[in-house]
Amino acid sequence: MTIIITTCIVCAETVEPHTEAFCGQCGALYHLNQRADRPGKDCGQVWINEEHLALEFACDRCLNPSPPQANLDDILDLDEAAVAAGTSASSLAAAADRGELRHRKTSGGVYLFERRDLAAFAER
Repeated sequence: MTIIITTCIVCAETVEPHTEAFCGQCGALYHLNQRADRPGKDCGQVWINEEHLALEFACDRCLNPSPPQANLDDILDLDEAAVAAGTSASSLAAAADRGELRHRKTSGGVYLFERRDLAAFAER
């Protein structure tokens, strides 16, 4: 028994034949309106690859991937965060206490920071 998938990988709506395209990266079906005279939505893009002189197709999920979920390497304590931000631990703790930097303080008094917040803080 063959199962035919007729829903868009991006929006999960049914894909009509005139809006059917397959992503060249993940191989999934997505909406791409191929007719100007009929309404339809686009959940991806198509373009000409100038090197190969061929059409390339890609869905919005592959073109704009969601950021990876945080992992434990992205969580830093005060001393690690100070090194990452290029400042002292005491000045970083003071900035956190003033509300200038997103953080979490554990019940034991340990400051925890996310690496992405420190990058934005260090640029200021």
